[in-house]
Amino acid sequence: MGMIINTNIAALNAQRNLGATSAQMGKTLEKLSSGLRINRAADDAAGLVISEKMRSQIRGMQQGMRNAQNGVSMLQTGEGALNEVHNILGRVRELAVQAGNTTLSSSDRDAIGEEMLALRSEIDNIATRTRFNGQSLLNGSLAVTLDSANSTADNVTYANGGATTSVSSVSVADAQAGETYTFSAAGAVLTLTHDDGNGYVRTETATVQDMGASGSQAVTFEELGVTLNLSHDAVAANHTGANLANAFAATTVVTSGSGNATFRVGAEVGDDISLAFSDMRSSALGNASKLDTLIADNAAVSTTAKADTLLASVDAAIDQVSTFRAKIGARQNQLDVATNSLGVSIENLSASESRIRDADVAELSSQMITKQIIQQAGVAVLAQANSAPQAVLSLLRG
Repeated sequence: MGMIINTNIAALNAQRNLGATSAQMGKTLEKLSSGLRINRAADDAAGLVISEKMRSQIRGMQQGMRNAQNGVSMLQTGEGALNEVHNILGRVRELAVQAGNTTLSSSDRDAIGEEMLALRSEIDNIATRTRFNGQSLLNGSLAVTLDSANSTADNVTYANGGATTSVSSVSVADAQAGETYTFSAAGAVLTLTHDDGNGYVRTETATVQDMGASGSQAVTFEELGVTLNLSHDAVAANHTGANLANAFAATTVVTSGSGNATFRVGAEVGDDISLAFSDMRSSALGNASKLDTLIADNAAVSTTAKADTLLASVDAAIDQVSTFRAKIGARQNQLDVATNSLGVSIENLSASESRIRDADVAELSSQMITKQIIQQAGVAVLAQANSAPQAVLSLLRG
């Protein structure tokens, strides 16, 4: 190889290798400082794809675990309230047994009836007030029924000079088979009457506000658990409900329905645990004769025959509450198992993701020491290569 001055091949080679070593040192230091083997897709494209999928799965499982824990809290809230309902029903049964004794006077029976009335009211209060995160649990509001006696259309409509008002849906929270709801209107006041078929009738009114052209509003009967969605389509007119009597003159028959509280306990669609929450108000407890009907006033046990009828209904109510509490307990255990299972899955998947994504500090430290030695050697070699052309000067001095 000839001796040349303009191009120092040895120096260029040493410089290239030193640059590559310095770049590798930079990547090694980045991995050590971040603790990650993969900091960008270029580090390991396939590994990054697998790792990101695992991370997404892990985060979904972690949220599923939190959902399950919230579900347990929700069920504990409902079960605690039902424990009180059980205690109240036990006292009502005790009073019903006492009222079956013919030695009681009418005033004694009135006193028993007054206590029963208060106890029935407290059952309704518990069912109404039991909430979790703003959601009522025991008043039947999780159950939704959408069914109409009109078999030809889902909407109830009336015409008024080219304008149309329609009721697009009727949702009844605690509907039972055979019950009827009758609508009537007077001015801007809408009246809903509920008849359970056993002689017990409840009526509630709500005010319909003005609706402009193409307007809509929801009219809610809170005590009865019924919501009407009203929509108005008109070119130019306001209606306050004065003509709603035409729309609600017919009787609407609803059937029973139930809705589930669903807990997502996994990272995928379908990883759910559901529980149908029952209505625990006195209007839903009992046999064919519900407690709210039998304990309508202080004359609930005015005779031994009434006491016997009430006793049978209370026994049925206790069975209802017991059955529902058993379902809650089973779902709570299921959620606990799901939580434990998710914990194991998260641990295993996290370990797998760590093996792909995380840096092995011991290995990287060893590599860094090796690269530091190579880098130092490269610097020394580059210095030697840079000094090689100076040998030409000795020839020129010749």
